Amino acid sequence: MPETGDFKSEFLRNFVKRGHYYDCTDRDGLDGLLRKERVTAYIGFDCTAPSLHVGHAMQIMTLRRLQQAGHRPIVVMGGGTTKVGDPSFRNEARPLLSEEEIAANKQAILKSFRNFLTFGDGPGDAIMVDNAEWLDKLEYIPFLREIGRHFAIGRMLSMESVRAKLDYDLPFSFLEFNYSIMQAYDFLELYRRYGCRLQSSGSDQWGNIVSGIDLARRVENVQLFGLTTPLITTSSGAKMGKTAAGAVWLNPEMRSPYDYWQFWRNTEDADVGRFLRIFTDVADDEIARLEKLQGADLNEAKKILATEATAICHGRKAAEDAAETARRTFEEGVTAAGLPVVEMDWSAGDISGERGFRERSAAAILKGSGLATSLSDARRKIAEGAVRINDASISDPEKLYRASDAQPETGALKVQYGKKKIVLVKPV
Repeated sequence: MPETGDFKSEFLRNFVKRGHYYDCTDRDGLDGLLRKERVTAYIGFDCTAPSLHVGHAMQIMTLRRLQQAGHRPIVVMGGGTTKVGDPSFRNEARPLLSEEEIAANKQAILKSFRNFLTFGDGPGDAIMVDNAEWLDKLEYIPFLREIGRHFAIGRMLSMESVRAKLDYDLPFSFLEFNYSIMQAYDFLELYRRYGCRLQSSGSDQWGNIVSGIDLARRVENVQLFGLTTPLITTSSGAKMGKTAAGAVWLNPEMRSPYDYWQFWRNTEDADVGRFLRIFTDVADDEIARLEKLQGADLNEAKKILATEATAICHGRKAAEDAAETARRTFEEGVTAAGLPVVEMDWSAGDISGERGFRERSAAAILKGSGLATSLSDARRKIAEGAVRINDASISDPEKLYRASDAQPETGALKVQYGKKKIVLVKPV
């Protein structure tokens, strides 16, 4: 990892200092370009789901850092490349999505960028394009003659993502084999259309970035550059954003701002300073102060991390509302509006009780809340004495609840696991 003094440009010095930097092509050349002019740079995002997740936040923050330094970011939506699928480091082929599914995912993903970047027509404003604009129009034979002839099969087979597939005899189709060529062509086309000189991505995309640089040199005789970020894991070794409940989505429809706030609030102690640098705009001297806190005082740093990261993703008001909801819930012990709400079907299943009321067990409610992954997991957590329903500690996983047990003010049962995880379960 280079020191900040290894670079002279404001952007790269800050990029290293804030923990974003992993590697780049032609350090001196890129550093000089960033000092000399406003650089147009891009990152691509495929439309494989109706939201990006927190694992993408490093890349979106890279675009934010570029814009903060006066450069112009391009968000490339992979309407074209999603039809092929990136094979990188997957044990199975990506499922092929229909054009309708890709279009719907693309429209939903647009929301992920609204608060991270400033879009517009100004010289430093971000722009968003879809690579389907050019990939869908390519003709096969002309593309092979103009572009395909510049790709050596031996080099493509040596790429880490491809080699991993072949070494472990994993599914790998000719369709996926084309992904690297398409991504390389994206870089060339973005240079032609927008003067884009820099592509950034996670370190796992190094081979694809270099392929695009090599293609532009061969076809346009121009020097392009690549910049990569580290793949983020927590101090305990877990992959960033992976939880028992699944991915930590950026869109509020898929993960509420409160739940997003709680994700950051639960950061491991050893990660607080690092995550403040990467995922927030908190000043360096303030981070230096916060990461020195110990014990219970460190919780204040975690709350600042949660609020600032949530403000960037969901807006300042949503972040402050989430922080206040958490304060009221944990400090005052009240059921607060803003807690995540999960609807649970109360109409099906066995009928219990003299009057035929339908009931649900504590274990079933905990599983339905998403705070347990299965009934056996729910029973284990209840046995630990870590579960409360409607603020009452639960020891019997078979304890039954009726829909009428919902709290009047919310119409839901308040389900809590541990000190920090609370969900409102609404009978329907």
